[in-house]
Amino acid sequence: MPEKKNRLIYLPLGGAGEIGMNMYVYGYGPEGQERLILVDVGVTFGDMESSPGIDLIMADPSWVQARADRLEGIFITHGHEDHVGALGHLWPRLKAPVHARRFTAALAQDKMERAGLDVLEVRQEAPWPHMVQAGPFRVGFVPVSHSIPESSSLLIETPAGRILHTGDFKVDADPVVGEPFSPETFRAIGDQGVRALICDSTNVFNTHPGRSESLLAQPIRDLIASAEGMVVATTFASNVARLKTLAEAGRAAGRQVVVVGRAMSTMLRNAQVTEILESFPPLLDPIDAADRPRSELLVLATGSQGERRAATAQLANGRYMGMELKAGDMFLFSSKTIPGNEVAVARILNQLSEKGVKVVDESGGLYHVSGHPNRPDLETMHDLVRPDVLVPMHGEHRHLSTHAELGESRGLKAIVAPNGTMLDLAAETPMVVEHVETGRVYLDGTQLIGALDGVVRERLRMAMRGAVVVSIIIDESGRPLGGVWVEGMGLPDDPKLRDGLEGTLEAEIEAVLSRANRSVIGDDDALEELVQRTCSRLCNTTIGKKPVCRVMISRLEA
Repeated sequence: MPEKKNRLIYLPLGGAGEIGMNMYVYGYGPEGQERLILVDVGVTFGDMESSPGIDLIMADPSWVQARADRLEGIFITHGHEDHVGALGHLWPRLKAPVHARRFTAALAQDKMERAGLDVLEVRQEAPWPHMVQAGPFRVGFVPVSHSIPESSSLLIETPAGRILHTGDFKVDADPVVGEPFSPETFRAIGDQGVRALICDSTNVFNTHPGRSESLLAQPIRDLIASAEGMVVATTFASNVARLKTLAEAGRAAGRQVVVVGRAMSTMLRNAQVTEILESFPPLLDPIDAADRPRSELLVLATGSQGERRAATAQLANGRYMGMELKAGDMFLFSSKTIPGNEVAVARILNQLSEKGVKVVDESGGLYHVSGHPNRPDLETMHDLVRPDVLVPMHGEHRHLSTHAELGESRGLKAIVAPNGTMLDLAAETPMVVEHVETGRVYLDGTQLIGALDGVVRERLRMAMRGAVVVSIIIDESGRPLGGVWVEGMGLPDDPKLRDGLEGTLEAEIEAVLSRANRSVIGDDDALEELVQRTCSRLCNTTIGKKPVCRVMISRLEA
């Protein structure tokens, strides 16, 4: 039998064809025997429309889990939830060393500790040119600017060539906190040859050059200085640079700075402990804020995406930690609304408007800049790195395909590889070699459930159709004993029904059972199907709904 050729595989399990849930596999070795590394283990958030009651959604790691004995390490590019949020939930399935830079490692260790796992599994790594050996891979953390400190691209050296996995980045020479983007660094990497550039595609439709974080300082100062009442500002809790800009603007206007929300407090604490935040204005304890004049307060609040339990939603709805918004106050959204969160954010905007609060958002471009590369920034990365092939990632399918077209228009070879598409980058012409089934894992309360477990599907059915519970007792002779008991949930009533919907169902089911054959009554499955058909038919006729029907059958022993 001829010896199998070594492959250099790239396999996205999450984050390619969607925004969020980032999880990427790289492998090197003979087919079916490749040694593997995993890049990022992120989450996205559930919503009432598609996943009611679900706390977090993450990419299904089953493909890697089945090959965990070949997994050399997990590498985290930065500390955003869509890149590190699933670590504590999924690590027990993978059990490989976790590598990250100091600030990101601190956040990753928090995830592990909260899950009751060993924080020493997370190793702090120095930036490139330091390299981490992981089986046949050598991996370096190359600093980039982004909307969270210490973000990194990954330079992945393999026997089949070098890969640059950009992670999330932007071309920003002055990011306020964290390292600036260094064209010289990426040009030097490109000079040594790059087999594949796996590249962020989030802002490929924006044709304007990206704007620096530092450009926000003066507009924000001017805005806060013009305010008369209390000022509340919200942004992504992870955007330490923005928090610093806001806080310094508040102090310049003579205001005390208050931070409310666990996520922001955690980020600021970790930024200070890891020494990436050299200075930050002193903070006023929220408990003491009630005693200060409203015009002397700047409140930094979590919840820029409309999260119901976050500080922003609580302030919009009423009081939070003794503070209350009133007419004449100002609320600044120094953030972009992530697609899918528009309804939740609009709800808060309307609540603030009803209170007479002046709302300022990022629509004019003065108070927020993106952390991702616009089209000119992508072109800059292409020109610096000059890869043999471009593989777009981090975006919906239209982002990936448009990014590939952009690369091809400028002379690059490009391949679109959405989730589940395995590429062999070692082939003379990189190509698709396999399609892998991908899916999602849901955190429902404290339990991880799979997409095929049916929990979310059943919850959606009940949410859309309502539910009916039917209880039947069968006596020793095999006939129904007493009356049928019915309880409806989430269903409207029909005023034309004398005994209401539940009473009408009880009478109809009893009548059907009285006519049923003994063989049907004696078979639980047949009896359940008969009752469900009866329930569905009558409800559809009377209220136009076919509810989920659950039948409880109790049989008395002879």
